[in-house]
Amino acid sequence: MNTKKFSLKFMLLPALGLATIVLNSCSGDDPKKNPDVYVAGYEYNALGGSVAKLWKNGEPQNLTDSISNAYANSVFVSGSDVYVVGSEWGVAKLWKNGAVQNLIDDSFFYTDVNSVYVSSNDVYVAGEGYNAQGRLVAKLWKNGEPQNLTDGAFDAWANSVFVSGGNVYVAGYEHHAQGYVAKLWKNGTTQNLTDGTFDAWAYSVFVLGNDVYVAGTGRNAGGSFVAKLWKNGIEQNLTDSTFAGTESVYVSGSDVYVAGYGYNSQTSVAKLWKNGIVQNLTNGTFSAKAYSVFVSDINVYVAGYEYNAHGIQVAKLWKNGVAQRLTDGTSHAAANSVFVVK
Repeated sequence: MNTKKFSLKFMLLPALGLATIVLNSCSGDDPKKNPDVYVAGYEYNALGGSVAKLWKNGEPQNLTDSISNAYANSVFVSGSDVYVVGSEWGVAKLWKNGAVQNLIDDSFFYTDVNSVYVSSNDVYVAGEGYNAQGRLVAKLWKNGEPQNLTDGAFDAWANSVFVSGGNVYVAGYEHHAQGYVAKLWKNGTTQNLTDGTFDAWAYSVFVLGNDVYVAGTGRNAGGSFVAKLWKNGIEQNLTDSTFAGTESVYVSGSDVYVAGYGYNSQTSVAKLWKNGIVQNLTNGTFSAKAYSVFVSDINVYVAGYEYNAHGIQVAKLWKNGVAQRLTDGTSHAAANSVFVVK
């Protein structure tokens, strides 16, 4: 599932573009039982600080006060409990039904978390933190207890966590001497998705049956950013030489959905790939980006943002290609993660 968003990984990648998608508009939800749609993200306030936010069916809830600097990066719903992870003033946070818990590791400082997954009452959180030597270490918390996925020899990031069949999968990347290497950890054991010849970053993991899907971004021989999908370690390029990247993958039946972005001649366009076929969520007039995708029945939900005519970043949710504004466009905001409950 997805990960991201306003986190330490942004220090490394240039601001690429944003994306768009047009899906066939359809309504597959039972009208007698409309789904609940949860979106995690943030919005800047008048003081210039960011407030971590959760939207339920478009209604906002502030997870932090107006004087903090915080971001909500991922949301997961289990039963009647709503879990959100993010950071506030450089401290990794987990909110359960709005009540906050600090994810502390006494040997680390400035931690950030990007993804949450709940399985059998166990809460898994993926992220990273600086150790005493100033190295970023990829980390996994289980019920608040931290585990290091890397040894600190190189800076590393853990961007997405997924649990299936008792196995815990984490997608991320590590900055080796030769460049960035996309990685997948299964129960703490690492697998390199790339060999380091060209930079690559893994941002999202989804498991269905025996198949493991990872979405990310890599460079090609010409230095362009390419949207990528790995299935069971086998790489597929979703784009060729166009600057593009992916942020989230979701598999429903035999259909594989990937959310991300690509550049046109001037702006970035929010994009959705279904089985490798791309659709634009935005028309490219203003820069946009898709961060997270979730499929419920035949409905496809995508969270992200798009700039408006005033140069303000607006948090957005697309359902079957139709956009809904989660913020009014008076201050910068983004929707980083979406989760739907029927």
